[in-house]
Amino acid sequence: MHNEITESVSAQDLILIKKCQKDLDETPFLMRVLNNIGTPIDQGLELLPQKYQSKVSTTIQKALQLAVKANLKTLKVDKQSSPSSNLTYQLVTGFSGATGGFFGVAGFTTDLLISTKFMMRSIMDIARSQGEDVHDIETQLACLQVFALGGTSTEDDALETSYYATRTALHTAMNQASAYVAENGTKKIIETLASQTAGPISKLITQVAARFSIQVSEKFAAQAIPVIGAAAGASINVLFIKHFQKIATAHFTLRRLERKYSRELIQKKYDEIEIEGIIVSD
Repeated sequence: MHNEITESVSAQDLILIKKCQKDLDETPFLMRVLNNIGTPIDQGLELLPQKYQSKVSTTIQKALQLAVKANLKTLKVDKQSSPSSNLTYQLVTGFSGATGGFFGVAGFTTDLLISTKFMMRSIMDIARSQGEDVHDIETQLACLQVFALGGTSTEDDALETSYYATRTALHTAMNQASAYVAENGTKKIIETLASQTAGPISKLITQVAARFSIQVSEKFAAQAIPVIGAAAGASINVLFIKHFQKIATAHFTLRRLERKYSRELIQKKYDEIEIEGIIVSD
């Protein structure tokens, strides 16, 4: 019976699952920044003033709300917009990071609002490339979900950080948000998001923000270092969006395979692929 599981998924798709697993479990964002630009961000995290933690949290909530509102406005569009490359979004967020790096902490809020918006657009573009209907509310919420899949943290053991555990943890909030939009319509959601009265949507955003904040706090600490400068600020933003583009590609590749087979089977292969000793290449 064990071999039947292996044989029911093609060798090519097993390779994809393995690559997705690798990309989702890769080195955390902070370490990637350390390795790529060589700045002492670990010290920055330790020295980050307590007063900025609430600032980061508030900014994340606002950034995600604005991203959701912007996307909901496009739900009724009949024609999909022309596809754009990952590089386009990397350039835009890089420019935003350069501005944020130049102004330091003062430029962080504007930078995060802009970069999150374009990161969401990039995630939508990746979703579309994997066969998703980006005008469907379920896909929109799956795009939002990507921000909760950014990596693991040893500092918050209360949060499940494995890929499928995170999706399971968000499952109820995702379903409630989807049902709320279906019942109330996107126009009503857009009107109420600003006042945070859209209960299920706000609840989902709060849950996503709790996980996204792990990555954003690292980014904030990096940009808060006085010597970081505009050039390094741009580099950090490019690394940041590349990180989530990779996460999004893995996420929507797995969703495509789940449509092809079943979620149960793909999740089982994802969880067991290393234990089974299946050797695949990137």
